[in-house]
Amino acid sequence: MTSFADTTGGWAESYACEYLQKQGLSCVMKNFRCPQGEIDLIMQESQYFVFVEVRFRKHPRFGDGIETISYSKQRRLISTALQFLQQRDLIDKVNGRFDVLGITAEKNIVWIKNAFEVQY
Repeated sequence: MTSFADTTGGWAESYACEYLQKQGLSCVMKNFRCPQGEIDLIMQESQYFVFVEVRFRKHPRFGDGIETISYSKQRRLISTALQFLQQRDLIDKVNGRFDVLGITAEKNIVWIKNAFEVQY
């Protein structure tokens, strides 16, 4: 049985993908999964692979969703992105960035490019 979160999450990810494509990005993959975690959308913009975390909030009183990306969630996203690149032998061959897209039930979008960076 599909949960409300799965249904709305799927809708939000599809809506985000369409929005980003209208902004000129190309969709490489949706819902990349590996043992390290999951990345909602992997897009390409020029020479960048853009790893996108989509956050949906039904009501603004719950926040815009962007502030819910903790440091540990960032680490998981980074590890997952590295796994994606390693599987395709792209480490040190492409540039990447991490974007966050917050979506409300009213279909308002907040897009934060380069929301966080890989720190060694």
